[in-house]
Amino acid sequence: MRRASVYLSLGLGLVVMACGAQQSEEASSSDAPSNPFGLFVGEEPTTPDKTEFYEPVPPKVRPGEMGLPPSDAIVLFDGSNLEQWKSSLNDGPADWILNDDGSMTVKDKSGNIETKEHFGSIQLHLEWRSPSEIQGSNQSRGNSGVFLQGLYEVQVLDNNDNPTYVNGQVASVYKQSVPLAMASVPSGEWNSYDIIYHKPEFNEQGEKTKSATVTVLHNGVLVQDHFEILGTTEYIGWPKNNAHGDGPLILQDHMDESRVSYRNIWIRPLD
Repeated sequence: MRRASVYLSLGLGLVVMACGAQQSEEASSSDAPSNPFGLFVGEEPTTPDKTEFYEPVPPKVRPGEMGLPPSDAIVLFDGSNLEQWKSSLNDGPADWILNDDGSMTVKDKSGNIETKEHFGSIQLHLEWRSPSEIQGSNQSRGNSGVFLQGLYEVQVLDNNDNPTYVNGQVASVYKQSVPLAMASVPSGEWNSYDIIYHKPEFNEQGEKTKSATVTVLHNGVLVQDHFEILGTTEYIGWPKNNAHGDGPLILQDHMDESRVSYRNIWIRPLD
């Protein structure tokens, strides 16, 4: 009788342990977040290969040398022509000025220009220069802008000894995010922007389910750090969040003889 009781207790113990293990496994598979290695948080690897994986293999990209774009980039402007661009006013040819030094300059009051191709999430590189001859002040000095998906502006402005509202200064997400630093070079010298942008997402009802984000390096200095864009960057009024698809990259003519120049523009779609 005593031996039977021992066997019964042992059997019940095994059942309880099995149930506990099953519940623990279910909790691990359903509740615990997985990490990039495919393991569950709290699970201890037993051998080195448990944290090694071999797929997917990243594509090979040749980095740009001496200022050249990487091998998989779409070159939007290399100084030779404006064939990748059109006028935002009338869909005609882009009417900005091609310069002998491989740059282009805003033609006064000719309007914005935009890419013929539309993009979503991107990596973007471009270089810009405000005029060395100082004209105007506040928002009327060296003012232009880079519009992502045609809707979200990263500000271009000559802020050297030229204060303005800080959410509209150089490298701001216009009217939304103040840059982390003011990293401009002297007026008349070339600045660079390197931008990582992830587009917003919308559901079937047209409601935004995920905000766009943007990271900006200005002359190699981090000035926007994965900022969640609130909506369209309006001059007057609040951001709007109407559903939309991919859009063009737009370069702004501020219509005030700002004469900003651009060069070395390339893009890598991230979708």
